[in-house]
This record gives sequence, structure tokens and C-alpha cells, in this order.
Amino acid sequence: MIALDAICKTFGALQVLKSVSVTIPDGQVTALIGASGSGKSTLLRCVNLLETPDAGTLTVGAEVLKFRPGQPPRHDDVRRIREQTGMVFQNFQLFPHLTAVQNVMEGLVTVKRWPAERARQRAMELLDKVGLRDKADVWPGNLSGGQQQRVAIARALAPEPSVLLCDEPTSALDPGLASEVVAVLSTLAREGMTMLMATHDLRLAEQVATQTVFLQDGVVVESGPSRALFEAPQDPRTQAFVATLTAAVHIGP
Repeated sequence: MIALDAICKTFGALQVLKSVSVTIPDGQVTALIGASGSGKSTLLRCVNLLETPDAGTLTVGAEVLKFRPGQPPRHDDVRRIREQTGMVFQNFQLFPHLTAVQNVMEGLVTVKRWPAERARQRAMELLDKVGLRDKADVWPGNLSGGQQQRVAIARALAPEPSVLLCDEPTSALDPGLASEVVAVLSTLAREGMTMLMATHDLRLAEQVATQTVFLQDGVVVESGPSRALFEAPQDPRTQAFVATLTAAVHIGP
């Protein structure tokens, strides 16, 4: 289980997260939605400590970290948290000088010290999983955006993380390419991969996420089962936000 309890985060004079609490159950997918600046990406990045909370408690599996202002977590604590998380970024962040399979292998070889042959076998299995075995030796610059994001997903899965963190995984893609990524994440969800994703893509949240959390101005306004939240939001602020997004996007069968 992953839990964030009373998480606070400030950048200068701006308080981005105001005592936010969210629980991500094992084997389920949680989507964070909200307008730009609502705090959803910051909250996501607090899970693997790309952003360090000023206060609150983070639980990832058996690891529990309590945060206090001016007291950064120890290096070993950060390492143990990050070993349990895989990260998929909005803009792919692939190494341009490495082929698709080398990108997936890189962390296994340099961090986990796997032999190259073993790492390549694992990487090929994951490229097959995301439908890109035939692109193994292609440079990222010769892949479409959707293909690059699928390679990035394979790379994040390589060390077998407990949770997959996705920061706007489809926002840099046009609808056709985004559908490729939605399909892969849907498959992972059906297989029971624990995921937390920050997204503007209602199709992704509604189709893939078990539960959805709506944030506004650094606080949780409403959370619940995804379909219920999109079809019958209870808070007027959620209603207004969902209405603006669904005006041009049909949600449902």
C-alpha cells in the first residue's frame, strides 16, 4: 500500500500542497485530476521524493517516512523508496543516444548490475509486452511519440517496481498516439499493477483508474470510484471542472 498523509509542500511563498491525504491500494489505479497548478504532479512526485514534502507522512510498502521542515530524508531512505517506484514522465525522457532496448536495459545494467545478456532478455520481454519488440534496435528519434512513451513505460517496469507513477503520460501526444499508451496502461491495470497517475486525460482516468482524486488549490476536493466521480460528482467544484473537460470529450460507453 502507498499512503500520503497530511502532505504539505511549499515553493517559496506558494503553498502547493495543503495537508493532502491519499491512499493508493495495492493492485489498483488512482488518478489525480485537476487544473494546472492544482498540485497533482507535485503530489505524484512526492511519492518517489523527486519533491520532498515539508510535512506529513509517506508510506510505501514497509517504508514509512515522516517529514519536518528543514530535515531532509536520509539518502538511504530515499533510495529504498525509489527502489519500489517506477516513473513515466510526460516527455518520455529517453536517452537519445541509446536504442529502445538499450534504454530499457540501462537501469538494470548500471544500477542493479545485471549482466548485459540478462538485462537484454528482460528488456525484450517488456518491449514485447508494450508491442514494440520489432523496434528494439531503433533510436528514439525514429520512433513516434506514442512509441517513445511505450518504451518509457517498459523502462519504468524493468526493475519490477511496486508502484508505477505516471506524470501526464498522454498529454504530449495527439489522440491517436495517446490511444496506444492508454491501451498499454489498461493492460497493466487488468494485470493488477499498482499505479498512481496525474492526468488531464479523462479517457485515461475513466477507463484505467479504479479511483479518481480531484485536487484544487492544493487540497483534495473530492475522491471516489472513477465512473461515479465523472458521471455524478458531488462537489460543485468537481462538477464545474468535469464539465469543462467533458464538453469536448465523451466519457462512457
